[in-house]
Amino acid sequence: MQGRLVPPEAGRFQSFPRSRWRDEFPLAAAAGLDTIEWIFDAYGEDINPLCSDSGLDEMQALCRRHEIKVESVCADWFMDFPLVEADPVEAGRRWRKLEWLMERCAQAHIGRVVVPFVDASAMRSDEHMTTVVAGINRLGRVIERTHVELHLETALSPTAFAKLLAKTNHPGVKVNYDSGNSAALGFEPRAEFAAYGSRVGSVHLKDRVLGAGTVPLGQGDTDFSSLFQCLAGIRYPGDFILQVARGVEGEELEWARHNVAAGHKMLRALENP
Repeated sequence: MQGRLVPPEAGRFQSFPRSRWRDEFPLAAAAGLDTIEWIFDAYGEDINPLCSDSGLDEMQALCRRHEIKVESVCADWFMDFPLVEADPVEAGRRWRKLEWLMERCAQAHIGRVVVPFVDASAMRSDEHMTTVVAGINRLGRVIERTHVELHLETALSPTAFAKLLAKTNHPGVKVNYDSGNSAALGFEPRAEFAAYGSRVGSVHLKDRVLGAGTVPLGQGDTDFSSLFQCLAGIRYPGDFILQVARGVEGEELEWARHNVAAGHKMLRALENP
C-alpha cells in the first residue's frame, strides 16, 4: 500500500505521500515488491500524478525504470467525501468524481479502483445500500469503456454484502477482501467466502484485533490459515496488497522486507493448502 515505504506525513497513518511519492519506487524494488497500490485522497489531490498527463507520464517512467507496477488505486478520497451521505447535488458530484478517477486509471493502464465503504463511509442502512447499488449500476458503461473494475471494500456482514452484490449488474464489480477489517468485525473467512467468494477480486493483507486496530501480521485475530484455504478454494488469481501496521519510523524499508517475507510464507500456504 502506498505510503508504507516512507515515514508518515502529518501524523497520517495512510495517505498519499506528498513529499516522497517518487522515492517509493526504488524502495519497493529494494524491498522485493512487485506492485504499489496507489492512494487517491483529498490530502494529496492537488499534486497526485493521477491528476495530470505529465504526472501519469512520470509515474509510468518510474514504473519502467524500477520494474514496479501500479495496477490498482485505493480511492480514499471517498473516506473524506462518502458516497452514502450527501445531498443530491453533492452526491452527483462525488459519483462523477469516481467516474473521472476510472477514466484516469484507464489512461494509466490501472485495472481496478478499490472503493471504501468503511468507517465514515460505511453503509449503515437499507437506504445507503440502495444508493450504492444505483450508483454502481450507473457506472456499468464506464466499466465497459475503461476496462477498470470497481472493487468494493465494505463493513457489511457476509449476508448483507452478498445481497448487495446480487443487485449489481456488472461482472467488473468485485470484492476487495480486507483480512484485518474482517477480523476486527468478527467475520469468519469461511462464512464470507461461502457468501461471495466467487466475487473476490483483490486482497488487502492486514491483521487486526477483534474490535480494535491494526497490529503486525500474526499478532491479531485474523485467521490467515482459513483465509488462504478459502483463496485456494476459489483459485484466487490476483495479487496481495500489504496494508500492514506501520513499524518504527525511519525503518520502513526493513519493515517492508519483513512483511514481504511474511507474505511469501502465506503464499506458500496458498500454493500448498
